[in-house]
Amino acid sequence: MCGIVGVIGETDVAPRLIEGLRRLEYRGYDSAGIATLVNGHIDRRRAEGKLINLENRQADDPLGGDVGIGHTRWATHGVPNEVNAHPHATSRVALVHNGIIENYREIRVELADAGCNFASDTDTEVVVQLISHMMAEGDDPVTATGKALKRLEGAFALAIIFSGEHNLMIGARRGSPLVVGWGDGEMYLGSDAMALAGLSDRVTYLEEGDWAILNRTGAEIRTAEDVVVEREVKLSSVSGGLVGKGNHRHFMLKEIYEQPAVIGETLNTYFNPANRTIQIPEAPFDLASVPKVTIIACGTSFYAAMIAKYWFEQVAGLAVEIDIASEFRYRAAPLVEGGLALFISQSGETADTLAALKYAKEHGQHTAVIVNVPESSMERDADYVLPTHAGPEIGVASTKAFTCQLVTLACFVIATAVARGAIDSDEEAHLSAAIAEVPSRAAEVLNHDERLRELALDICEARDILYIGRGVSYPIALEGALKLKEISYIHAEGFAAGELKHGPIALIDESVPVIVIAPSDALFDKTASNMQEIMARGARVVFLSDDAGIAKLGDAAEASIALPTVDPFVAPILYALPVQLLAYHVAVAKGTDVDQPRNLAKSVTVE
Repeated sequence: MCGIVGVIGETDVAPRLIEGLRRLEYRGYDSAGIATLVNGHIDRRRAEGKLINLENRQADDPLGGDVGIGHTRWATHGVPNEVNAHPHATSRVALVHNGIIENYREIRVELADAGCNFASDTDTEVVVQLISHMMAEGDDPVTATGKALKRLEGAFALAIIFSGEHNLMIGARRGSPLVVGWGDGEMYLGSDAMALAGLSDRVTYLEEGDWAILNRTGAEIRTAEDVVVEREVKLSSVSGGLVGKGNHRHFMLKEIYEQPAVIGETLNTYFNPANRTIQIPEAPFDLASVPKVTIIACGTSFYAAMIAKYWFEQVAGLAVEIDIASEFRYRAAPLVEGGLALFISQSGETADTLAALKYAKEHGQHTAVIVNVPESSMERDADYVLPTHAGPEIGVASTKAFTCQLVTLACFVIATAVARGAIDSDEEAHLSAAIAEVPSRAAEVLNHDERLRELALDICEARDILYIGRGVSYPIALEGALKLKEISYIHAEGFAAGELKHGPIALIDESVPVIVIAPSDALFDKTASNMQEIMARGARVVFLSDDAGIAKLGDAAEASIALPTVDPFVAPILYALPVQLLAYHVAVAKGTDVDQPRNLAKSVTVE
């Protein structure tokens, strides 16, 4: 969730630290800071708010030094101000931290009783004080750090420098990712490969419990038991170029408009145009004999899981259970022997989902992941990987990653149905042809951008907005409401349309806009009936359907958007786009920070 970068170099490192933080700003923007060694002494520059504030501070009062660490923060403990900004430091130690130290209170009390003075409200500062205290009692930096790590409970990634030690940096991970970068006479640390993309393309991913002792010529990596180990050095595929907005006002809009292209890139991985069939990588387990699938995800990815449940059960005849990752482990879910646990994540680093993956492996499940970030923790830990190819997604509100997840899931469902004999070759060809149309149909949806902007101006002052749908359109209603909440801060809820009369219809009056998602499928008439019920109570309806649906019911709505006519199987992929655009334009009309909404960060690496 927070971003970490460290450089142990030969020249001033501050410009490279800030460059690395610029790549990681999507991970946190409550505050940012850097610390370096200047003539053996620790010096810091920190600033509340976004990275530009730190850049201005550094420009006004430049920080030199050939060893340094940097951090961009998403607040967990302590309000987002400069005092709580990382790096935290004493005269002996400076440290940045991603994660949560669960036993920080007891350590803080112990250290306070020993005379340590705390400057911040964070859990992180106890680690700095603990290492400093051990050094004051005679331990060298490496010994003190090793002892301190054994005291800590929780999830963390750490990067640490020490006064007087211009050839030493220590990194450690438990539950949160950390990457070592290899250079020529320099070494690097980062919370992911993107942080190091402009510095090194040779990286080592620390494994759970590892800690690394870096100098300018290399790194010694130790396990949690202090056993020295060798970890593989890999070539990173992450580009060194910074991701830009192009001609778009925001990253989110750029990423919405990239969807026809990236959906096509993802589809090209699995669709064979020569025989118009789906071909997925060979799995290390038998798809035909899997008795049950458990799909686990968070946030937007969970709504992709909801759609996949419909697809797996209707197309492949395979029983599916879905669960929110943060809840999954805590109900001690019984898992069917030989079952498949499928995890969906944009970043591949989501803490709750990683913990659920570990639980599934411990309980004998085959594990598969659908993930957008190559070389992520989930990709390395799972038995089977189905990558999406959305490219870097910088906007916090997921758009193109979601639709690429759906494309990947659709292909996986078709391949599973074929393996199980649930569909014949004609139905396989039919579904494959339907998914092959999605990139061009997605481009058609984007032609409604101007109309959706006009609708956004009509509804942006609403206090509450509802979204309804049935079948696979129900998760799209949930996703539309989530997008609106995330970036416009308007209260929005998604409902299964048939459930309105069981309570939520009490919310309906003439001040409440209702977004109705209703492609012409087997449930259209049912949704139409629910739409009539809410219009009878004065609701302002925005109707998303195709030409056939608009012909039947469009005149009754306050506003209608006619989307391309496609096979119902792929409709949820296309209907995701207008709800994304509507949320975007409402947020712009309200003047919110679209790409970096308050209280949110892109990669959630704490539980």
